[in-house]
Amino acid sequence: MNSDTTPLSYFSLSVAEHVAHLVLNRPEAMNTMNPAFWRELDAVLTQLHQRSDARALVISSTGKHFSAGMALDVFGGAVQMDDRSAEGRAAIFDVLTELQATFTKLETLRIPVIAAIQGGCIGGAVDMVTACCIRYASADAFFCIQEINIGMVADVGTLQRLPKLIPLAVVKELAYTGRRLPAARAQEYGLVNEVFDTPQATLAAAMQCAGEIASKPPVAIWGTKQAVNYARDHSVDDSLRQMGWLQGAIWSNAHVMEAVTAMKHKRAGTFPDLATLSSFKDGN
Repeated sequence: MNSDTTPLSYFSLSVAEHVAHLVLNRPEAMNTMNPAFWRELDAVLTQLHQRSDARALVISSTGKHFSAGMALDVFGGAVQMDDRSAEGRAAIFDVLTELQATFTKLETLRIPVIAAIQGGCIGGAVDMVTACCIRYASADAFFCIQEINIGMVADVGTLQRLPKLIPLAVVKELAYTGRRLPAARAQEYGLVNEVFDTPQATLAAAMQCAGEIASKPPVAIWGTKQAVNYARDHSVDDSLRQMGWLQGAIWSNAHVMEAVTAMKHKRAGTFPDLATLSSFKDGN
C-alpha cells in the first residue's frame, strides 16, 4: 500500500501499510485545543471511519507536551459560556455535547486507536486519551485533571471514562486535587499499558503495536472492539448474548483458514479491508 499524507493546519495525517498516524503539530502552543483542533479532529475521524485502508490509528504529538488541553482563550472567543441567563446556561449543554461527540468518535471508530504520550497530558488531553484503546507513555509523561485547578468540572469524558480504567478512589484524588499522575504510577494503575525511556521509543512501540493489529483480519478486529466496549458497559449475560449475535454476523471460515495457514507457514495473512462507508449526508 502506498503512503498517503494529508496536510492539515493543526494535525498531520499519514496512512501507510494499513496504519494511520495522526500527529498534533502545534508544539509552540503546547498543542492546546483551539477551534481548529476540534474541527480538524472531527473531520479526520469521520474520514478514517469511512475509508477502508486504515486498520489501526496511532495518535502522537510533537514538542515537550502531548497536549496542555483546552486553549483558555477559546472561552473568551469562539466558544461562549454564557451564565447570565437560563437560556445561555442551557446552550452550554449543547456546546459540550458537540465536543464530547468528537472524542466519542475515537471510542466508536471502526479501528483501534493507540495514543503515544510524552510530557504533559493535561485537561482536555486526558479526555482525549481515555477514549483511546491503548496508551503508551514516555517516562516524562504525566496526567493532570487540570479543570479543577481553574475552577471547573472536567466535562468532555474524563470523569466518565477514567473510572472504567483505574480505581475510583484514584480518580477522585486526581479530580478533586488536580495533582499530576506520573507515567510510572499511571502504569501501575492500568491507565498506561507500558512506559518507555523516550518519546521516540514510545512512538515506535505504538507503531509496532498498530502494525500487529493491522496484520489481523480487520472484521475480526472490528468485532473484538465492539464486544469489549459493549462488555464494559453491560452485564455478563447481556454481553454474552451480544457476542453470539456478533459472531454469527461476522464469522468467516475463509479468514480462520487463512490465519491458521499463515501461522503454519510463518507468513503474513491476506485479509480483505473493511467495506468503505458512504454517508447519506454525502449523497446528491
